[in-house]
Amino acid sequence: MTALTFATVDQPVLARQNNKKEWSSAERFLFRVSFIFFTLLIIPVEPSWYSKLFSVKTFFAFLNTLTGYRVGFYSLHSDSGRWGLYAFVSWGIALLVALAGAAIWTFLVRKSKRKAYNDLYYWLRVLVRYRIAIGIIAFGFLKLYPMQMPDPSISNLDTNFGDYNTYKIYWQIVGVSIWYEIVLGLVEIIAGLLMLFRGTTALGAVLVAGVLYNIAHANIAYDGGVHVYSAYFVLLSLFLLVHYIPNLWKLLIKKQDVEASYYYPVFNSKGAKTRFYTAKYAIIFVFTILFGILRYDVHYHVGQLKEPKTPGLPKAAGYYNVTEFRLNGKVIPYSPFDTVRWQSVVFEKWSTLVYKVHKPFSISLANGTPNPKDIDRSYELAGIAGGRKFLYYTADLKKRKLFLEDKNRPSLPEGDAPAKKNNTKSKQGNKEGPLVWSFSRPAANRIIINGLNENKDSIYVVLDRVIKKYPVKYDRSQASL
Repeated sequence: MTALTFATVDQPVLARQNNKKEWSSAERFLFRVSFIFFTLLIIPVEPSWYSKLFSVKTFFAFLNTLTGYRVGFYSLHSDSGRWGLYAFVSWGIALLVALAGAAIWTFLVRKSKRKAYNDLYYWLRVLVRYRIAIGIIAFGFLKLYPMQMPDPSISNLDTNFGDYNTYKIYWQIVGVSIWYEIVLGLVEIIAGLLMLFRGTTALGAVLVAGVLYNIAHANIAYDGGVHVYSAYFVLLSLFLLVHYIPNLWKLLIKKQDVEASYYYPVFNSKGAKTRFYTAKYAIIFVFTILFGILRYDVHYHVGQLKEPKTPGLPKAAGYYNVTEFRLNGKVIPYSPFDTVRWQSVVFEKWSTLVYKVHKPFSISLANGTPNPKDIDRSYELAGIAGGRKFLYYTADLKKRKLFLEDKNRPSLPEGDAPAKKNNTKSKQGNKEGPLVWSFSRPAANRIIINGLNENKDSIYVVLDRVIKKYPVKYDRSQASL
């Protein structure tokens, strides 16, 4: 029977033994490529990123910018550049630079007597481990609380399957399965913690590669837009696992006994060791415990949410049929093809009113980044078609007035340019100010709205609530046999 054992030699002896090993010329060249390639992927070189980092106003925003760095040397503004293989163009640029840099490095050290890069290889692995750790832990907290994929809203539940963007289908399914999302977040946090310690690196890398591969290929299949960032952690994890392949090959394939001993540097003084471990555990504290506390505070107290939280009209949440619709005093009969008459209305539990009409509106393809203001929280309308107009409103209950603003503001997908030009359009679109509608509630399940629409036409709308049960939200445990 073959066996795997670990060397018990003293650290200085182990270090000397490993230092004596001579690398082949091919191994040295591959290391040089890897060193430059992964350094470019991990350490930001874009000046704009540093401007963003040091312009944030809170410590959490500073940490969040650090953990969420995504290399972006160049972006292709095309379908494939956002959702497909061309989104990996920055990796290709980094690889070309790494190959050229490795060739120059090899030429410059051609007469060097150095035949191994044990120290550099060790510290490159440390850099990769910590990059995975802080990124995947931050990723995990988004799901643990949870906030990345919220529970579907009423209007989302009432959307026809064919009116969903593919990524929104996937995200809604995860949002419904809240405990799956929480457990997935917990697994990501645990995997990140394992990466912070040398002895558990292999296990952590296996977990990260497995979990993030699932996320990466799901995002490719459903056009989620985060396939590159997910695949990034898979790539880093596989690089770490390469370190263990020779011993695993001997043990599992060649069925030989293996004595595993891996190089790590030895500190020459007690002070150096103290400084190292102080820095190590400071990083662990800041990016695990402190980051988790701050993320919780931002989500539950500060209100950096994807969905609005301001309560809507009291006891109004639900789906409504449009029983009567008048335009400039004229009754418009129901027709599924009418581009003016509303077909249905949804009042969310928060301050959003959604009406459906046979008319196309701009569709946001963003993932719904958390925002401090309800008007800017776009997750509820992101990836949704089917002629739905989303209106943010504030209510004056005494005067029975609704003040409404259009949430279907034109927007580019997240990360696309030119953002400045897009913002200008958005502001120009809101020059006329909010709509002002009067409302009355003659019965518990009836709401009557009247006022002027965006075209200055007078509307009078009678809404009657319909109690609808959505299968995806139906609790089977309460079903009668």
